[in-house]
Amino acid sequence: MKLNRSCLTNREAWEKASVKLPEFDWEKMRSTTDKSPKWIHFGAGNIFRGFIAVLQQRLLNEGLEESGIIATDTFDYDIIDKIYTPFDNMTMMVSLKPDGTMDREVVASVARGVKADVSNEKDFRYLVQTFENPSLQMVSFTITEKGYALANFRGELFPVVEKDMEDGPEKASHAMSVVTALLLKRYLAGGSPLALVSMDNCSHNGEKLRDSIVSIAGAWTKKGYASESFLSWVQDENKVSFPWSMIDKITPRPAEVVQKLLEEDGIEDMAPIITSKNTYIAPFVNAEIPQYLVVEDRFPNGRPALHKAGVYMTDRDTVNKTERMKVTTCLNPLHTALAVYGCLLGYNSIAAEMRDEDLTALVERIGYKEGLPVVTDPGILSPEDFIREVIEYRLPNPFIPDAPQRIATDTSQKIPIRFGETIKAYLADENLDVQTLTAIPLAIAGWLRYLLGVDDEGNAMEISSDPMLSELREQLKGIRLGEKPEGKEGLEEILSNPVLFGTDLVKAGLSEKIEVMLYEMLEGPGAVRKTLQRYVK
Repeated sequence: MKLNRSCLTNREAWEKASVKLPEFDWEKMRSTTDKSPKWIHFGAGNIFRGFIAVLQQRLLNEGLEESGIIATDTFDYDIIDKIYTPFDNMTMMVSLKPDGTMDREVVASVARGVKADVSNEKDFRYLVQTFENPSLQMVSFTITEKGYALANFRGELFPVVEKDMEDGPEKASHAMSVVTALLLKRYLAGGSPLALVSMDNCSHNGEKLRDSIVSIAGAWTKKGYASESFLSWVQDENKVSFPWSMIDKITPRPAEVVQKLLEEDGIEDMAPIITSKNTYIAPFVNAEIPQYLVVEDRFPNGRPALHKAGVYMTDRDTVNKTERMKVTTCLNPLHTALAVYGCLLGYNSIAAEMRDEDLTALVERIGYKEGLPVVTDPGILSPEDFIREVIEYRLPNPFIPDAPQRIATDTSQKIPIRFGETIKAYLADENLDVQTLTAIPLAIAGWLRYLLGVDDEGNAMEISSDPMLSELREQLKGIRLGEKPEGKEGLEEILSNPVLFGTDLVKAGLSEKIEVMLYEMLEGPGAVRKTLQRYVK
């Protein structure tokens, strides 16, 4: 059995293999999409294929929508050539349950997979025609937070962005430049309204998207590539809106055990590939079952019936509160704590860490005891129920192959939100004492210990990539395992940095506690475990 249009006429074999098939007319969906497109998505990776495309499949199955999604990518064209085209844009979706069983479904809601490359005449012409079509309602994105960035942390424009601003829309290369060029085509074709929806896992994602698009449109206006009226159109959210969203679903890299099970059941060609851009991706997506998508309901040209597919359609304030709930309390802080301690203690799986009583106690204390008193309650989801699902169901799922080493990437960029916001909330509440915090300072101390690149057994340990890694390791160079520091050894400079922690931890009165915890972890091999037990039991 092959994953392509042939499965639609070979239903008996697929259903015998316990694979659910699409219930809509696939050819009609493709034809309708070409004539009257409603939805384009930028970022053709796993979170799109394993979550967002499934939402449209639900609507198509129920007869609530007739068109599919046009998937495109500005970064990794191999995904289109090797994962979309050979399989008629279909994905084998594998939902992993904690008991080891799986639900399997062929997701066929993607009508076309195309490259957002101005030098690819055929594909880009198709995108231009789609943007020019008044029927288009929304353009969504999962391109990671880095995909929206136009400048480095010093505020200096990336060379590719400078070149795009100089050369104009016909030679656009950066993702945001390509999208702005397509928006210009839409404006010149009549300027029908449109919603641009970031679905990336980052705070105020719609604002980030809008700022980048407006910056490029402004630069092109100054250069004479576009008119002032185009810039005004982009900035008018009654014409071009940028809804905020919160997304939550774990879609880790393809698991070998899933590939083997699929192939044992007669489903061919399921082997992952590594693209030229080093993306590890397969014709299947394996993912957890829990998922959340909360979207600001601001679509000036209408939208698909996403609310009927399980999406929370609401206002911006509720989206913001839901995102804060997840990122500052109920999930992300627990993930970061598990990441650094998992690396130090030699774990390669988040699920395995959740069988460690000390690490479970750490995240329970971060979430239930220290986070919940200041959690932002969005009203549409219960924070306590959410965190309970994370600790008891999601993180312990042994069939979600997620690794602490992956989650530890870019930790310096995550700390100010994941821990800093809770610390600031304690400082702002006269009824709370920041000195009662223990697990959060312990997580920060664990991160500093992790930056030394030595595990708890005293062996060299690889540190995940981080834009501040070199600077931080230089500041910590005087701190070594088995040696008692004579002074602060660069710690005060780090702990007083509000960019790193969202606040000055020295002024907050937490730096001394963190220093003591770190020094205890430096006493020798096994000291990380002993320190962990000392504070969480």
